[in-house]
Amino acid sequence: MADSPAFTDPHPDLAPLSAAVTAQMDRARADLSALVALPSVHQAEPDACAEACELVRQMLGELPVPGLGPDAVEVVETSDGSSAVFAHRPAAPGRPTVLLYSHYDVQPSGDPAAWTSSPWELTERGGRWYGRGAADCKGNLVVHLTALRALAASGSGAEGDDEAAAPGPTDTGPDPLDGLGIRLVVEGSEETGGGGLDDLVAERPDLVEADAILIVDSGNVAAGVPTLTTSLRGIANIVVVVDTMEAGVHSGQFGGAAPDALAALVSILASLRDPATGATTIDGLDFTGEWDGQAYPEETFRDDAGVLDGVELSSAAPVADLVWSRPTATVLGIDCPPVEGAIAAVQPRARALVNLRVPPGMDPVEAQRTLVEHIERRRPWNARVTVETEAVGHPFRSVAAGGTDPVHELLSECLAKAYGSGEVAEIGSGGSIPLCTALQQAHPEASIALFGVEDPAAAIHSPDESVDPREIERIALAEAAFLQRYR
Repeated sequence: MADSPAFTDPHPDLAPLSAAVTAQMDRARADLSALVALPSVHQAEPDACAEACELVRQMLGELPVPGLGPDAVEVVETSDGSSAVFAHRPAAPGRPTVLLYSHYDVQPSGDPAAWTSSPWELTERGGRWYGRGAADCKGNLVVHLTALRALAASGSGAEGDDEAAAPGPTDTGPDPLDGLGIRLVVEGSEETGGGGLDDLVAERPDLVEADAILIVDSGNVAAGVPTLTTSLRGIANIVVVVDTMEAGVHSGQFGGAAPDALAALVSILASLRDPATGATTIDGLDFTGEWDGQAYPEETFRDDAGVLDGVELSSAAPVADLVWSRPTATVLGIDCPPVEGAIAAVQPRARALVNLRVPPGMDPVEAQRTLVEHIERRRPWNARVTVETEAVGHPFRSVAAGGTDPVHELLSECLAKAYGSGEVAEIGSGGSIPLCTALQQAHPEASIALFGVEDPAAAIHSPDESVDPREIERIALAEAAFLQRYR
């Protein structure tokens, strides 16, 4: 991985709040340890998911913030069988509302032997905390808990107020948030597409109504470098099935004339890349998009992705264009005989899962249809090709190209001060969070911002996932500062 810059002290403006956040870090570790201990893989581990949901409900209900508490927390079942936890304290008259998002479900751990320590036990090594979900996204959930507890402990209202903060909406004591409305949303199926919460947002937009929406499920370009993610690619997967014969036949007796389904599939998949440039090529899709923000240096990308020495990147185009502003097709899996135990037979059937990512400005439904048509035109030997389409996720852009808004400006300032930095990186992401588009459609006037604790060394979705606890501390400080200052 690329070397990370040294962490510097937060700006002196945040000194009291920074001390309050630091005082919460032992609790933050305990919270994260309890969350990581639950293998909350949606659909695969229903009992663990139920336990995680209950733990989140308890954590949100115990937050020492006026107006929150057990009665302010609601668990709602969604259309995909998952449960989402909502907490809400109404805003005082004339004050805005901020929604804080995270998710408690995680990716499967994969082969336990690939982990240095148990994926379900938070373990410290080399200054990082290891465990599945430590970064994505239970570490980000802990950010919300830590920020709100620190604000409550600091007992301060908005910066610059000389008198005690205004009472909370349902309490008579001092309110550290000065009447700011708070919504917390923690879902349980983001890693499998988040369709349940998307449906719920469409059915009950009141649950997520807010002026500012902080999606804390992203991260920094490197540990210690404050970063805002301003765009996400959408997703449009398909499954390609090739059938050529009634059954497999002997490769010596029939090979050469028999239509090999696996060879046909390989030919189809090969057509998704230009043989000369290596770039994704799908008839009818625009592959000329250019990223208009901060560059992604090739050497940094090679380190982040773990590209082997001497191996070239798949295209010579600028990395930021390829991963943030252009569509790409990736073969995620192929069903065919494994090498171990393979027999000498021509295959009658083969299939593959193709992952299509589309940039902001491109319709994923239309892109998926275009991909299907491309594949149907490329079938060799008139093989029978069936294409099964999966649900799509729309791309997202938080701020128009070259633009900004007050929420992003304030959050950027808070991030810079929390990290003691002069500037904040603004990047895109090749990943997808379909919920962002659902929220944007439900509340088009709301400002949506993405940030979080996931740096390239976090290895999210991989063995030995980890988080740098300083990232939890600094992101929590930035979020607390934002909540303290947002008007």
